[in-house]
Amino acid sequence: MSNDFNSNSRSGYRAKRKKTNIVLNGLIIVVLLLIIFVAYNIFASGDDKAAPKKESPKTAQKDTEHKEVKDKKKDENAKKDEETKKDDSSSDDTAAEDQPSEETTTPEKPDDSQAVVSDGGTSSNVLKTIENPSWKPVGTSQTGNHTPVYSGTDWDEMLNAISYATGLDPSNMTVFWLGSDKSTTNASIGTVHSKDKTQKYKVYIKWVDGQGWMPTKVEELAELQR
Repeated sequence: MSNDFNSNSRSGYRAKRKKTNIVLNGLIIVVLLLIIFVAYNIFASGDDKAAPKKESPKTAQKDTEHKEVKDKKKDENAKKDEETKKDDSSSDDTAAEDQPSEETTTPEKPDDSQAVVSDGGTSSNVLKTIENPSWKPVGTSQTGNHTPVYSGTDWDEMLNAISYATGLDPSNMTVFWLGSDKSTTNASIGTVHSKDKTQKYKVYIKWVDGQGWMPTKVEELAELQR
C-alpha cells in the first residue's frame, strides 16, 4: 500500500513537471517570435527610410526642362544687364564730352609776380589797387552777341572771373554787390568779401567776345561800399 502511494506521487510529480516545462517552452517560443517580429519591423522601416526615392522618368524630364528654362532666363537677364551697363557707360562718355573741361573754362593761375600794386585807388575807401597783365578771360559757354545779364550762366561766369582775380574760393566768397560798369561797354563791377569779412575787394571785369569775362583791376577795400 505504501509503495503504490509513493509510485502515484512520483508519477503525478513528473506529469506536473512535464506540463510546467511545456508551458515554459511555449512562453519562450512566443517571446522569441515577438522579438523576431519587432526586429523585422525595425529593420524593414529603416530600409524604407534609407532607400532613395526614385523619380519617375516623366518627373526627371520635367525637372531637367525646368532647369534649362531657368538657366536660359538667367543668361538672358545677364545679357540685358551687360547691355544696360554699356548704354549707361556710353551715355556717361557722351555727357563728359558735351561738358566743357575745366581747362577751357578756368585759365591757369595768374602770375602774381607780374602784378602791379599801388596804394590807394578810386576812393579813400581803397587801401590798394592791383592790376595784373597775366590775367586772362576765364572762358565761356555762351555764344552769339553778348549783353551782360546778372543771372544764370552770365552771373556764374562773372563770379568765376572775380574768384580768379581775388584768389577767393567760391565757397568762401560772398557777393555784396554786382552790377554794370556804366563807364565801359560790356563791363561789370563786383564787390565781394570773404565770409569772415577779413578780405574785401572791388573787382572790375570786362567781356571778351568768345572768351568770356576777364578781370582788369582789383581794389582792396577798407569797408564794404558799392
